[in-house]
Amino acid sequence: MNDPAQRAALEARNATLRTQVDSMLANLERQTAALREAQAEAVAKTGSATSPDGLVHVVVNAAGIVTDVRFAPNAFERNTPEKLAQSVVRVIQEAAVDARGQAEAAMAPFQQDVPDLPDLFPGAPSLKDLLPTPAAPPLTPPKKPDDDEPRDSMMERNDW
Repeated sequence: MNDPAQRAALEARNATLRTQVDSMLANLERQTAALREAQAEAVAKTGSATSPDGLVHVVVNAAGIVTDVRFAPNAFERNTPEKLAQSVVRVIQEAAVDARGQAEAAMAPFQQDVPDLPDLFPGAPSLKDLLPTPAAPPLTPPKKPDDDEPRDSMMERNDW
């Protein structure tokens, strides 16, 4: 390769490739930083829910772990322990769904148009098929209080 014209053409192509690789690396660094920010935002999300009667309020973190439970001052006067427990479970589930929705919304821009292995390597197994997607927790409606059912206070009941 003693021909100066060929050498100059090769150096020009190499420079172009270097510029493209540098641009791709810079873009990757920007995307990685944005992904880290979105992950931190998703992890910081909390969900909350309040029972329809306003007696129970729950806050959960992005993992669905309860971080706060508050009862209205008259919560124990207006419910049996069973009914209050059902209400607590329902509100926790609603708060967890809220937190998960917020976390998924923070990550949504990074989950769109992401290539899967078969897109890159024909015949490769799909990662989407290998990784289970978390299902929403079942929302179990609390039993409706019967008007004829006596309303025992928590102090009168000790069968738990």
